[in-house]
Amino acid sequence: MRDMGTWISERQVSAAWIGLALLLAASPAQAAEELVLVAFGDSLTAGLGLDEKHAFPTKLGSALEAQGHKVRIVNAGVSGDTTSAGLARLDWAIPDDADAVIVELGANDALRGQDPEKAFAALDQILAKLKAKDVAILIAGMEAPRNMGPEYVKEFNGIYPRLAKKHGVALYPFFLDGVATDASLNQSDGIHPNAEGVTVIVERILPSVQTLLKQASGNSW
Repeated sequence: MRDMGTWISERQVSAAWIGLALLLAASPAQAAEELVLVAFGDSLTAGLGLDEKHAFPTKLGSALEAQGHKVRIVNAGVSGDTTSAGLARLDWAIPDDADAVIVELGANDALRGQDPEKAFAALDQILAKLKAKDVAILIAGMEAPRNMGPEYVKEFNGIYPRLAKKHGVALYPFFLDGVATDASLNQSDGIHPNAEGVTVIVERILPSVQTLLKQASGNSW
């Protein structure tokens, strides 16, 4: 006849095996840890003129959640930021637990007619610093206003493919794709997207963000 100690020991072992089986049976979505995605940019990221619920980071988070992804999005957008201003605050704006970063900067540089090479240099340093943090990176391109002249537009628009190639990071060619110049999708200033415009941005960039997060999670999604 088994003594009480042996019986308890067998029950503990059995419980351990059951617990392990349940853990292994859990779906990848249940077992996956939450990823931290930082949206690092200017007013287009911050959501200038919009309720927080309509800002790009919030709507992007909702879109990802609707597809079953566990992601916490940090809104690191500051209205008025140029590429140089973004570089100046980068070290404290990106949390230590960040897994991935969307870099959306340059619109204010173009609107002010700043030297495209100056913007390139600042973004170059931003990407280098982010790579040193070992985070997945998606750079969102910007296009200069046509009234800046064809030479300026060509030079400015070209900095983003150059940066993506140099650093080996993903590129979303134009953050305002499908929204820029469409009055129905912009606020009265004709520059910042309204709530409907943000929805279009999120719908179009979503596949690129999902690829970014697969990279950040080691392709386990």
